[in-house]
Amino acid sequence: MTDPVAGLLIALFGLAVGSFLNVCIHRLPRGASVVTPPSRCPACGVPIRWFDNVPVLGYLVLRGRCRACHAPIDPLYPLVEIGTAVLFLAQHETLGLQPLLAPRLLFTAAMIVLFAVDLRHHMLPNVITLPGIVIGLLCSIFLEPGWIDALLGTLGGGGALLAIALGYFLVRGREGLGLGDVKMLAMIGAFLGWPLAFVTLAWASLLGATVGIGMLRFNGFDWRHPLPLGSFLAFAAVAASLVGARFLDWYLGAAGRLLGRLGGSL
Repeated sequence: MTDPVAGLLIALFGLAVGSFLNVCIHRLPRGASVVTPPSRCPACGVPIRWFDNVPVLGYLVLRGRCRACHAPIDPLYPLVEIGTAVLFLAQHETLGLQPLLAPRLLFTAAMIVLFAVDLRHHMLPNVITLPGIVIGLLCSIFLEPGWIDALLGTLGGGGALLAIALGYFLVRGREGLGLGDVKMLAMIGAFLGWPLAFVTLAWASLLGATVGIGMLRFNGFDWRHPLPLGSFLAFAAVAASLVGARFLDWYLGAAGRLLGRLGGSL
């Protein structure tokens, strides 16, 4: 366990960041500035007072409705704020207070925005993915995973998805993956390195297949309807940043033991 006071501060910081991420999730798909104008009700346009904008608490006090027009407030707002606080705390518990924590919190915040935007709008804004690649590579010069692994992750992760996308287009004659997914996995590789980039891709593919099969089985899902791969990548990337290294150690150890037993039996 890390310092509980530091953990509390990180969680409160996550709530505040989550409030800003809600602005990004709402405005980026519309091409609007995330800086100006100040937050306002999407239904009536009335500016939101500062005390109504307190993360989670404001939503509860207002009972999920705008103070001015009483229109329902999207429950995604408090969910993003709580989720950001929980994931920031998880990163802190995993890493402790060290320099690597800062880029991991930034990475987590970016993944939350990409998860929500792709889930709702089927798009992955370049304003996040492209600067994210650069920031991830720059941070990796001084911190984990190191610039070589980060560069290989950027090229290998993005290249793998690009090859899949091109192959799908050549076989099926239509687009199966967008370039936004390619740039997003390149960004993930820049922050996490090539081993965790491929763990992310594997986990996201498994998650997407599971969700797709479930929807096909229970909801009459049409395979021609696109699944938000970016949302699955975001979920898997945050999981990989938290437990991916331990998973790889376990997996490689188990594979080595299995190969050893097979070799001994021959």
